[in-house]
Amino acid sequence: MSSEDRAPAYSWYALALLTTVYVFNFLDRTLIYILFQPIKKEMALTDLQLALLGTTSFVIFYTLLGVPAGMLADRTSRKTIIGIGLAIWSLFSGLTGFAHGFWELFACRVMVGVGEATLGPAALSLLADYFPARMRATAQSVYASGIAIGGGLAFFLGGWIGQSYGWRWAFYLLGFPGLVLAVLVFFLREKSAERLVQSNVRPDAGVLFRSKRYLYLCAGYAMLGLASNSLGIWGPAFFVRVHKFSLLTVGTAAGIISIVIGAPAMILSGVISDRVRRRTLFTSIVALLSIPLWIALLFVDNVVLLVVTNVVLYALAIMWVGPATADVTEIAGPGLRGLAIGVFFSTVNIAAYGIGSPLIGKLSDLSTLRLALLTCPTACAAGAILLTLSWFSGVTPGKST
Repeated sequence: MSSEDRAPAYSWYALALLTTVYVFNFLDRTLIYILFQPIKKEMALTDLQLALLGTTSFVIFYTLLGVPAGMLADRTSRKTIIGIGLAIWSLFSGLTGFAHGFWELFACRVMVGVGEATLGPAALSLLADYFPARMRATAQSVYASGIAIGGGLAFFLGGWIGQSYGWRWAFYLLGFPGLVLAVLVFFLREKSAERLVQSNVRPDAGVLFRSKRYLYLCAGYAMLGLASNSLGIWGPAFFVRVHKFSLLTVGTAAGIISIVIGAPAMILSGVISDRVRRRTLFTSIVALLSIPLWIALLFVDNVVLLVVTNVVLYALAIMWVGPATADVTEIAGPGLRGLAIGVFFSTVNIAAYGIGSPLIGKLSDLSTLRLALLTCPTACAAGAILLTLSWFSGVTPGKST
């Protein structure tokens, strides 16, 4: 194996640090979901208002700034972008605990979205520099395991703190510590030589939007993201309302499942997709398998079957992230990685947070949360079709993508 095919020790340090940042990213993003019920009770909010707080407020600037942040990541210091963003979202996550009304909560969540918009494009562009192509899905799946770990900690710690000390203390104790981590990010060493060469080439951004493979990929993962994010957004409320579990029980179970099941599943998906080199076909199969599991989750009443179904569905629901970002960086190449990731994340988050969550909240207000969540298996079916089209669009005679 040549030196170009190996990752030096510092690359693994950078991966560990960026993964930790992503843990805080998802912890601060998802903390509010486990606290929906106490916030709803104190402030007498509707499910649509909860959706606006949990997702729409967050996604407004997260989406608007995602593409500019990606373009900036292609042209300037990525560690600086990440460090500033981490400081912003950590500060306002902590300040959420001081809010006393809907609009104060909304404003804090908007600023969390502003800060978090900086991370994805810059971090994934950095990782693509640190690791050779044959290891990128694996490295990016390790990074993406921050979703499972951060979400798990949000549910576990948020449920425990929320029930024991009140929902406000959950934001104080879990939001502000990210400010310390931001200091370490500013000292991260970048590999910038490749990007400096590429910056003189001035790559054509229109190549991305003329690529059927890229467009189908973004649309397919948007549908899959809608379904998988809804499991985290509405799952706790579903179990509390429909099955009468306590907030502490749901938080503890969700935290354990996320960390013990989610993180290994995320990393395994990257290893598998690096081996088979058919990442999009692999994730389309994951989407198809999720459909019957979603239906079972919504209509099974036996507690044992419910838990088993939830565990398997959660593992499948997060297996697409690492392979997806590896495909995006591969399609884009070094000069357009930040932009491609920015557009990709913006598309996924518009579908998941800007459209899916408010839609489910409104449908729940009109009927029941159980019926509203049927949106998710429908989205999985659409995602499977679009991802299959993406895979076939990238296949050429004698070559698999």
